[in-house]
Amino acid sequence: MSDYSNVDGIMITNIDAIPGYAIAAHYGLVNGSNVRSKNFVVDALAGLKNVVGGELGGYTKLLEETREESIRRMVQQAKMMGANAIVNVRFSTSSVAAGASELYVYGTAVKVVPIQK
Repeated sequence: MSDYSNVDGIMITNIDAIPGYAIAAHYGLVNGSNVRSKNFVVDALAGLKNVVGGELGGYTKLLEETREESIRRMVQQAKMMGANAIVNVRFSTSSVAAGASELYVYGTAVKVVPIQK
C-alpha cells in the first residue's frame, strides 16, 4: 500500500508530504467542486429503504461519482500549473439549494522529487 493515491499521473495525499519525496516547488491552492441534485427515483427508493434500514445505495453511488469528478477537476488544475502532486487534500460539503449539494475538494499543488539515499 502506498502513502498516496495516483490520479491521472498526479500523486494525491491528505498529509503534508509524501514519504520518500521532497517538495521541490510549491504552486499553491488547487480545488475542484461539483454540485449535484438528488434524483426523484433515488429519493423514492431511499424513502422505502428508510423504513427497513440499510445503506442508501443510490446516494452512495451519487456521492462517489461527485467525489471522483471533483478530484478530476482539482487534478486538471494542478497539471496546468506543472505540479506532479497535491498534498494536504481535504473535502467539504455544503447544501446550495433544496435537494442540491456541493462537494468541494482542495489541496496544495506541488512538484515532488524522490529523495536520494
